Amino acid sequence: MDGGSGSRFSVRQVMESRRRSSFMADVPENGVLETSMSADPEQPTPAQMGPRRSLVHMTREALPRMANYRNLRSFRAAQRPTLGELHEGVKEAKEEDTGEIQGGGGHHFKLGWIQGVLIPVLLNIWGVMLFLRLSWVVAQAGIIMSLVIIGISAAVCVITTLSLSAISTNGEVKGGGIYYMISRCLGPEFGASVGIVFAFANAVAASMNTIGFCDSLNDLLKSHGLKIIDGGINDVRIIGMVALVIMIIICAVGMDWEVKAQNVLVVIISGAIVDFIVGTLRGPESDEEVAKGFPGLSLDLFNKNLGTDYRFSEGVNQDFFSVFAIYFPSVTGIQAGANISGDLKDPASAIPKGTLLAVAISMFSYGLFVLLAGGGAMRDASGVIGDIANGTVADCMGRHCAYGLQNSYSVMQLMSVWGPFIYAGCFAATLSTALTNLLSVPRLVRALGYDKIYPGFIFFSKGYTKKDEPFRGYVLTFFISGAFLLIAELNVIAPLISNFYLASYALINFCTFHAAFVKPIGWRPTFRFYNKWLSLLGFVACVSIMFLISWVTSLITYVIILALYLIVVYRKPDVNWGSSTEAQTYSTTLNSVYLLDQTNEHVKNYRPQILLLSGNPTSRPAIMQLASQITKNHSLLVCGKISEQELNYSQRSGCIKEAQKFLQANKIRAFFKLVDGLKFEQGVRGLLQAAGFGKLRPNLLLLGFKNEWLLAPNKELHEYFTVLHEAFDFRMGLAILRVRGGLDYSKFTESGEVASNPHLEAKVKSLARVASDTFINLSGAEPGVQSQPNYVKAVERTPQEILSKKKKKASTPERNLFSSAQGSPLSHDIMQRVAIFDSPPRNGTIDVWWLYDDGGLTLLLPYILTTRSNWSGCRLRIFALVNKKDEFEVEERNMASLLSKFRIDYSSLTMINNISDRPHPSTVMQFEEIIKPFRERPGAADGKLKLHTN
Repeated sequence: MDGGSGSRFSVRQVMESRRRSSFMADVPENGVLETSMSADPEQPTPAQMGPRRSLVHMTREALPRMANYRNLRSFRAAQRPTLGELHEGVKEAKEEDTGEIQGGGGHHFKLGWIQGVLIPVLLNIWGVMLFLRLSWVVAQAGIIMSLVIIGISAAVCVITTLSLSAISTNGEVKGGGIYYMISRCLGPEFGASVGIVFAFANAVAASMNTIGFCDSLNDLLKSHGLKIIDGGINDVRIIGMVALVIMIIICAVGMDWEVKAQNVLVVIISGAIVDFIVGTLRGPESDEEVAKGFPGLSLDLFNKNLGTDYRFSEGVNQDFFSVFAIYFPSVTGIQAGANISGDLKDPASAIPKGTLLAVAISMFSYGLFVLLAGGGAMRDASGVIGDIANGTVADCMGRHCAYGLQNSYSVMQLMSVWGPFIYAGCFAATLSTALTNLLSVPRLVRALGYDKIYPGFIFFSKGYTKKDEPFRGYVLTFFISGAFLLIAELNVIAPLISNFYLASYALINFCTFHAAFVKPIGWRPTFRFYNKWLSLLGFVACVSIMFLISWVTSLITYVIILALYLIVVYRKPDVNWGSSTEAQTYSTTLNSVYLLDQTNEHVKNYRPQILLLSGNPTSRPAIMQLASQITKNHSLLVCGKISEQELNYSQRSGCIKEAQKFLQANKIRAFFKLVDGLKFEQGVRGLLQAAGFGKLRPNLLLLGFKNEWLLAPNKELHEYFTVLHEAFDFRMGLAILRVRGGLDYSKFTESGEVASNPHLEAKVKSLARVASDTFINLSGAEPGVQSQPNYVKAVERTPQEILSKKKKKASTPERNLFSSAQGSPLSHDIMQRVAIFDSPPRNGTIDVWWLYDDGGLTLLLPYILTTRSNWSGCRLRIFALVNKKDEFEVEERNMASLLSKFRIDYSSLTMINNISDRPHPSTVMQFEEIIKPFRERPGAADGKLKLHTN
């Protein structure tokens, strides 16, 4: 690149300068760069590599590395050079990041896939159902249908796990578990609503499992004739609160202590499982065990227990679906590993591997228990040893049998080698599940607080110690779990908790289906063993199971999630996580635009699609309000600004952002287009040609009236006049807005007058973002760098006032439009002018002068305004011309008939029949005086008007 006298650096010069200053490097003649510090903080420094070794860099260019692609504000990501730095040598400000915020910063105790996923999921699925209730399921449903129930549950768990694995391997997974995955996939609305109910479900589930532990302990104490107070609810409350405090302390001390506790508990549960299997294979050791329904494994007994035997139990007549509803909540624990995703070394690898293996092991153990219980225990047993000899142990006709699969929950203890070990396994299963739940809730709350979706959770998200433990979250969890623990009767709320879990599983499946169906570019999971239709089947299955468990609690679940969803929609959090819903919106919009473009236009579907020459939207609120009232929620509005000065990227993007902020703050649905480096006439022509696409193109040009046309240079008048004809050349409608006092209020955007009045400041607060020149240009063009200090302000005056002002201009200073005679500010008047179309008089009148046939646009725009709430009380008065004076009544009836055909309500119709009368001579003289400066020079034959450009 030629050095010459140019002022722009080449790319190589910029890069060389930047690299020299950042590396402090010397380049030897061989072109190999040796430095004394590493260009990449992820690489070792020379001191780390040895005393006599130095790094050798083969290139000055920034190489791809992970730090450049991080999307978290908490990371000090390396900044790659921007295009502005490379192309123009200009340091550009970084764009505001609306990505993720993750707290922490401490040194976490990270878990592998066995300790972090496999064991927690196993402990969640191995619960009270395995040791106490599974025998009852076999008695009611039989061996075959019990295996079917386990198979359906396993299928749902496996499908959900496959969906969970696909999501967890599509990028980094941070703290928050299920909430994090759903919110990053479907957006904050779904994620936050499900996150709250999921955290609540875990807190209540912790109390439920603690109550299960207390009930089992009470049964054990009763068998030995012991109790604390009453052996009932009060004992459950006392034991439960003590156990809850101990478990909270274990979780709060640190993840390593919780892991140690889990290791002990999983050993106890495994021992209890082995105890039951060995005892069943060994068979009964006494006649008492046989009398109580454990004769040992036999093919005959296995065949008897194959079929179903549904009875009245648990207060209802049992059937397949009721038994399934009781069993399925026991397997709602596959999320245990994902809940602590922020504490895993490699969540993308650990979650799929650990969860799938845990589901396989647990489902196999459940199936094995069904086969052993069905093949080794009777459904009914009398417990009388004497019935063994005559073979009437299982004959319960005419008497009550207290033993057997149907009647006793202690069959597992009976069949095991050592009965108390089953109690120990039950204790370990309930406490381990409670521990996992208590550990996950504070982390879910912390993730919700970091994302600031619900402000109430911010307080509880604060971390303490180097491990960033959410102690406040533990306190909140303790109070929620403790409150439900003191109730001690959770049979009513248990189905609701199960439905909360199922709702989260349903959304996990839907997330995978939606992302795979939409196929955004960012959907690239490394886990390949998933199918979108299988995920959809999992979603339907979860929803169906919710209604099978309890249709009432299912409806309650949906109402709660919907309410939380609407709260997030109302709050509109400023987050952008690249969800699949955004990709779906883009895809749907694009397809709709393509389809619309292939549809022929029809007059009944005509909509005024406006190209508004607004300039800075903050400077012309009145015309913005009127255009928004016309197009609101029904048609296209494009706001255009033309800047004759060429802007750089930073200036251009800053102008666009300020305009978009104004539109959003004032709830104006519009697009903003900026054209710079062109004259006003050329810029407008570019907008007319390029604004919109397909059928979404403007068909109406709206601009402001040029109030200072008598004093403006002829060049500007020529441009303004040409723009009007450009609209007609493109076969577009044309609308010009003229209001008293003009439209441009840019002089007040930084005025102390506005700031001094709180009421006015609230009304025009969005105008204070953009500074502007004092030059008034109602056409929408920007004046550029040259200011025009001699231009008067946009004040509406009669021609006589304008001419007299022109003569007195040199000696009489102009009075500010927004000041009184004493110079005091008229803030109320300014406020009314700024919001002139924002709050029109509800009982006002709109006069429509439909003088010539323009296709009905003159009549259509006022009618559209009357359909808006602000204008609904206004009346339409129609004024029309009479072509023939002697046919006045006929013309009036024809016009009335035409308006009735249009189905437009109007308050009055006035026909004007004196259009052909000559104006008064004084009016003619006044008109001639006004246009005299614009006529062609004396001697012109045709006497036409001409706008000189000199």
